[in-house]
Amino acid sequence: MVSFKSFAIALVTVIATSIGVQAERHTVHFDNRCGRGTPRLIQGGNVLSTGGDYTINGPLRGAIAYLQTGSCGFNGEGCTLIETTLINPTPGRPGSGSSTDISLIPPLKFSVTSGFGYYNGCNGAGANCNNANCPTAFRVPSDTHVQVACQQNDVNLAITFCM
Repeated sequence: MVSFKSFAIALVTVIATSIGVQAERHTVHFDNRCGRGTPRLIQGGNVLSTGGDYTINGPLRGAIAYLQTGSCGFNGEGCTLIETTLINPTPGRPGSGSSTDISLIPPLKFSVTSGFGYYNGCNGAGANCNNANCPTAFRVPSDTHVQVACQQNDVNLAITFCM
C-alpha cells in the first residue's frame, strides 16, 4: 500500500519536472536584407518557417536554415547553411547547451552572405560568412572549431541574410 507521504513526494516530483520542461522556450528570427529569396527553417524534413519567427516550447534539435533563392535543394544543397540546436544546458554537463554553425560542406556552397547571433542570452556570440572562403564555416566535418556554443537557458537565435 502506498503511503500518503510517498504519493505526495511522487506528485511534487512529476509537477516540478513537467513545469521545468514546459518552461524551456526558444525563438528563431529571420532578417532577410537581400530583397529576394525566402528564408527556410527545416527540421527532420518539416518546414517550420518560411521567414516568420518560429517559437518552440522545448528544445529545437538539428534544425537547418538557408535563404531559398530558387537554386537551393530542400536540405540547402547548393547554398550557405546554418545548422542549429537550441536547448537549455543540463547542469553539471559543460557543452550540453545550444550550438550553431555555418556550413559549406559539399554539396553545400556559398550562395549569399549569411550570419547568426544569439540573443536573450550569450548576446554577441555568433558568426558571419560573407564569401566562399570565410573562415567561420565548416568545410569538412572535422571543422568543429567553428561551432558557436551558448550555455544559457531560453536563448534565441537571429539569422541574417545579406547583412
